[in-house]
Amino acid sequence: MHTGGPSGRDVLISSIISQWRRIAVGSVMVAGHQIGEALVPVLIGIIIDRAVSTGSTGDILRWLAVLAVTFAGLSFCYRFGARFGERAAERSAHNLRIQLTRRVLDPRAGAETGRLSGALVSIATGDAQRVGIVSAALPASIAAVTGLLVGAVALLTVSVPLGLLVLFGAPFLLWGTHLLGRPLERRSDTEQERAAHASGVAADLVAGLRVLKGIGAEPAAIARYRRTSQDSLQATLRAASAKAWHDGGVLALTGIFIALVALVAGRLAAEGDISIGDLIAAVGLAQFLLGPLSIFAWVNAEFAQGRASAGRIASVLAAPPAVGAGTRSLPGSVRGQVRFQDVTYGPLRGLTFTAAPGELLGIVVADPAAATAVLRCLGREADPDSGSVELDGMPLSEVYPAAVRAAVLVAAHDAELFEGTLIENVVVPTPHGGPAEDEPAGRQPVAVGGGLTGHGPGNGPAAVGIGARSPVGAGISVGAGISVGADAGGVVEARTGGVVGRALVAAGADEVASSLPNGVDEILAERGRSLSGGQRQRIALARALAVDSPVLAVHDPTTAVDAVTEARIAAGIRDIRRGQTTILITTSPALLAATDRVVVIDGGTVIADGTHGELVHGHADYRATVLT
Repeated sequence: MHTGGPSGRDVLISSIISQWRRIAVGSVMVAGHQIGEALVPVLIGIIIDRAVSTGSTGDILRWLAVLAVTFAGLSFCYRFGARFGERAAERSAHNLRIQLTRRVLDPRAGAETGRLSGALVSIATGDAQRVGIVSAALPASIAAVTGLLVGAVALLTVSVPLGLLVLFGAPFLLWGTHLLGRPLERRSDTEQERAAHASGVAADLVAGLRVLKGIGAEPAAIARYRRTSQDSLQATLRAASAKAWHDGGVLALTGIFIALVALVAGRLAAEGDISIGDLIAAVGLAQFLLGPLSIFAWVNAEFAQGRASAGRIASVLAAPPAVGAGTRSLPGSVRGQVRFQDVTYGPLRGLTFTAAPGELLGIVVADPAAATAVLRCLGREADPDSGSVELDGMPLSEVYPAAVRAAVLVAAHDAELFEGTLIENVVVPTPHGGPAEDEPAGRQPVAVGGGLTGHGPGNGPAAVGIGARSPVGAGISVGAGISVGADAGGVVEARTGGVVGRALVAAGADEVASSLPNGVDEILAERGRSLSGGQRQRIALARALAVDSPVLAVHDPTTAVDAVTEARIAAGIRDIRRGQTTILITTSPALLAATDRVVVIDGGTVIADGTHGELVHGHADYRATVLT
């Protein structure tokens, strides 16, 4: 269902218009190829009538030269016409992938609602490719029409009945191929939808493989994927069957049509109405017509599949945003006061609490869904159904989402690591350059964490971010006055003075680096699978702390670490976040003991408020939640 966004037809048309220059040039070139192909049987007929029958060597050589030039021209046109068509298809598909990526990464979110991540990937790859091919099929269809017209005109010069037969018969043939393409379009849509769902399920299973093995749920997961895969297979087989019927039906129609043309030409030659050369030209033109008609069959199939894929792309592009665009910007200096005022959203029911500027606030939530709802409202992934979430007295629903996330960093419990070095997973890259072309002034994503620059030996300032590499043992300098490196023994040295180094120490990630052969330059596997759960948590927490955001909300950052390390991390968070607002959503006694104040949420509302010590001694439900 579209809500004011583009329809599948809009996506298809805009995709074609964006490549109109390449399509136009490609169309002219491949049309020239079809004209040359149509002229070949005509020239052969002329050679037979005017040269072979007279026995003139000069005439034969002259017309053979004309035939050679025609072959050279049609070969040249085909080569470069196909090149322009393929380039248009690839650029069109690439542009669609960019549009889909922008929509998925839009700060207002919403494109992922109701879709698995694998399904979105399938749409951005398979569906975008199918729509892109339409830009290559369009020049081919124009060339096919040109070939039919030139062939009909050539037949008219040979025989008026033959030319009229082609001119009046071709439209009925095209209408028949269009009807044959309708079932293919429907089944292609279903095929792509089932394939995308299967991809999404597979991606989820791979991501949660360790968990599935741990709880013994592998058989259930395998059975689920087998059912999904079988559904996708059946949809693919039905689409393949529809395509086979389509191609076979079109081939049968074109074969009957060409046979009819050849039969009429043969009868005319037998009656003496046309010469032997004309008969050869007519038969050759009839065989030539198989090419344009076959092209129509291919084009019709590609358009049917392209229309189905364009509809799926449009459903993502037209997905309503999860939150409003906002109209206000935050002040340059954020104090960090966070206030929930009568917030109702999901399991939250009139939730009200305040985090003072610079406060380290603990939040204990027994219901995981309520914890997720608090984080979504804080990060403006969703706006409350009623009530408001305020930052320094300004409702977040009125602020640009990117500006909110620049001031309020939400570190989810399941934060992902990326393939690359440990330090690349911690250092926050700073975007360079001006505002994005498609973002109005004041709405661009704001760089967080400040500029992070490194100073290599004798090389001057150098940007440090994702993609940076440093030699093993040499270490890299991050920030001002902080050096994080690994010596030959893999021991990490972190001297105070830089936010990244202090973040590594505060999160206990320096110990992780010290245990790795290459220290902070150790290459981590995708999603950090080469590390233990506790190691991954510490690196993810270091990344959140390194951002140095005015407001930081962290959800259960130490569930996979031992008690001693957890106590060290609690002290590290308190030290590095001193003077900045930090919200810890957790039930860890060690983390809660380090907070200034704890808010207890149950039933979607606050039921207790006080220090950790006060609540442990005076609130039975708190003791039951935290200490058991």
